[in-house]
Amino acid sequence: MKFATVALSALAISLATPALADHHSGGETAASETAYPMTPQGAADWVAMVEKTMFDFSVEYGRVLWINSTYIIHDSDQLAAKYGAEATEMSVRFANEAAKYARVEGLDPEVARKLDMLRNGIVMPAPVRDGAATELNTIATRLGSAYGRGKGTLNGEEINGSDIEAEMGNLDRTPAEKAEMWTSWHDNVGAPMREDYQRMIAIAGEGAEELGFDDLGAMWRSNYDMSPDQFAAETERMWQEVKPLYMALHTYVRGKLNEKYGDAVQPATGPIRADLLGNMWAQEWGNIYPLVAPEGAGDIGYDLTELIAEKDLDEVEMVRVGEQFFSSLGFEPLPETFWQRSQFVKPADREVVCHASAWDVDNVDDLRIKMCIKRNADDFKVIHHELGHNYYQRAYNQQDYLYLNGANDGFHEAIGDMIALSITPEYLVQIDMLDRAQVPSADKDIGLLLREAMDKIAFLPFGLLVDRYRWELFNGSIPEDQLNKGWNDLRLQYQGIVPPVERDETKFDAGAKYHIPGNVPYTRYFLARILQFQFYKAACDQAGWEGPLHRCSFYGNEEVGENLNAMLEMGASKPWPDALEAFTGERQMSGKAMAEYFAPLKAWLDEQNAGMTQGW
Repeated sequence: MKFATVALSALAISLATPALADHHSGGETAASETAYPMTPQGAADWVAMVEKTMFDFSVEYGRVLWINSTYIIHDSDQLAAKYGAEATEMSVRFANEAAKYARVEGLDPEVARKLDMLRNGIVMPAPVRDGAATELNTIATRLGSAYGRGKGTLNGEEINGSDIEAEMGNLDRTPAEKAEMWTSWHDNVGAPMREDYQRMIAIAGEGAEELGFDDLGAMWRSNYDMSPDQFAAETERMWQEVKPLYMALHTYVRGKLNEKYGDAVQPATGPIRADLLGNMWAQEWGNIYPLVAPEGAGDIGYDLTELIAEKDLDEVEMVRVGEQFFSSLGFEPLPETFWQRSQFVKPADREVVCHASAWDVDNVDDLRIKMCIKRNADDFKVIHHELGHNYYQRAYNQQDYLYLNGANDGFHEAIGDMIALSITPEYLVQIDMLDRAQVPSADKDIGLLLREAMDKIAFLPFGLLVDRYRWELFNGSIPEDQLNKGWNDLRLQYQGIVPPVERDETKFDAGAKYHIPGNVPYTRYFLARILQFQFYKAACDQAGWEGPLHRCSFYGNEEVGENLNAMLEMGASKPWPDALEAFTGERQMSGKAMAEYFAPLKAWLDEQNAGMTQGW
């Protein structure tokens, strides 16, 4: 699930084309400096020009991307690649020019903020020297292709990435089969990337220094309205707030795995074997929930998929139900074009991208979702999540171009997730999908919370360490000859997991996770997991909810909607603490709401874990 902003700062994610180093190093820059001199007014005029250029380009690019996602043919692929190259070139060129204007004294604070956004908006910057951009682009393309072609083995037979993910969650697979899949995937996909990855980050580090940053990690952490060191400390503080939940879950799950497999496979103490948790990266553990479920937890009194069938809701009607959630909070209905232009079901006549996403194609009100909806509980929740993105996009559509985004990169996903959290039994009663007599009793809550924790809580340390690892690589804290040790040390430190087999420095286990070779910053996912509960609690408090937090529904509360909109409409125009305060009254991201949400589960886990050794 994602939102598809057409803001170039998000679309043009990382790479410079050869044109940056060769074409834009001469007369064009001089002409720009003549038209927009290195003065406060020149900088302001230059930023205005950039915003108009990017706005106009992004609308056309957004339409090309929509066609390519909903009509996959050779020609739409070619168009998307052409516009993608132009977007990348544009963003890199503007970032380098923004770095020069940022040094002008006496800048208007708004202009300075926008220059920082332009300068920080590239993930893997190339230095300006000849050949650097070409080399960086070539390596990144090679790494991406290598990941996409990656294969593992199962019982000696080759198996592709998506199939291996499914089989890692198959409870019928033996520990030996799981170890084979884990090891083959990491050996075949990650290990060959090692040298290329080191070369790529060396080039990008050089580019980050040219843009005025200490290192590439400092550049990534400069997008959060505080110093890079402050941001690193903030994420660690949030982790400490929720760590007790994770430690309790780890202890309980380890005990259940020990009962299932015995000491020889999974000891009762120490770390958990990574391949036993139902996921190639041990990042979410929901696939093994049947192994750990409390007795009788499976029957919650109703099945949302069955309720959808009983109401005979078709795919579009499911979206209408989601729209009604927002209408009940006082938001205006979606535009008619939303219903005309969205993709709700998979077309029978062509290939499309089914991965759910939310779009604002013209940066105003051409809102759409792209899904291949199935009439089940999962997609009912995804619809509410994606619409959360759409209403956020519309709320900030009056902002300047560079502010057409979430307050920080965790906000957008957190809004969608907050709405999905609100699909409680109480909400289903309110929209006449569930009889009050069918609302599950409190004794079912532990099973429901544990199932949710197996994904939401289990993910937290992984969400934190992926970028921790890269930050330490980028600044040299992890030496080049300890690339693999550094990754597995952090996995042990934060997650309490270990590989199923010995690993050495011929390997590059981090490369077996898409976001590493794909150069996708990962801390945003950690922030979204934390923020969604903070937003949810704020909404429930404003609605006057008095029961357990995990049963709250704020459906129909227009005060909540008004307060929520006050945050959403700010977009990225203010530092994120201002946006957070507008809705929650707090200026600090915090895991305390998440801890409150799962408090009944924590108490239950502590009872189950009595007498067991916690930690590793």
